[in-house]
Amino acid sequence: MSAVWRKSSRTGGGENAACVEIALDGSAARIRDSKGRADATVAAPAWGSFLAMVKGEDQFRR
Repeated sequence: MSAVWRKSSRTGGGENAACVEIALDGSAARIRDSKGRADATVAAPAWGSFLAMVKGEDQFRR
C-alpha cells in the first residue's frame, strides 16, 4: 500500500514553495521535504512528543 502524503498547513503555496510532507500509519510517521523525495521514519510516540513540544504543551515548557 502506498503512503498518503499530506503537506504542512504552513506551506507558502505556489509551485516552488518549500514544504514538509508527512504520512502517518499506526506505528510511525514518515516525514520528507517535498522537493527531495527521501524520507525519514519516526516512531509514533516520538512523533506525538514532538507535536506536543511544538504546540507548547505545559509538560515541555522549562
